[in-house]
Amino acid sequence: MERALAEGVVGMGGALAPSPRTIVEAAALAAEQHDERLAARIERFADAPDGAFVWTRDDDGLSWLGRLAGPWRYDPSPDASAVDLVHVRPCEWLGAPVAEADVPPAVRATFARGGRNWQRTHDAAVSSLSAEVWARGVG
Repeated sequence: MERALAEGVVGMGGALAPSPRTIVEAAALAAEQHDERLAARIERFADAPDGAFVWTRDDDGLSWLGRLAGPWRYDPSPDASAVDLVHVRPCEWLGAPVAEADVPPAVRATFARGGRNWQRTHDAAVSSLSAEVWARGVG
């Protein structure tokens, strides 16, 4: 999480060799070198629209809210590999963690059941609640 905040990205792991240049290459290599589930997650991650909200938790269990701000890319750098954050997209993060009471209930439930990389939270209220938190945090 520290690297994501410092670099202004959001992402997931799944190192690939050779380094893919396109999402099509990344998905094919992920299916071959890892599994189809990783390939599908990478494709969903790349296909999400700019401006989509993303939630994550840091090592202290604090929740962070961000918004996608650009296209997928593969980061082959040693620093990215060291923290397994190689599939990345630019992300604008709020400047501070979000108070637990302000995290939408469905997001909390996803994390409580062990939600991991790039899971959609299936709840109609999540987007509007996230937008409210974003507006308060940015404004």
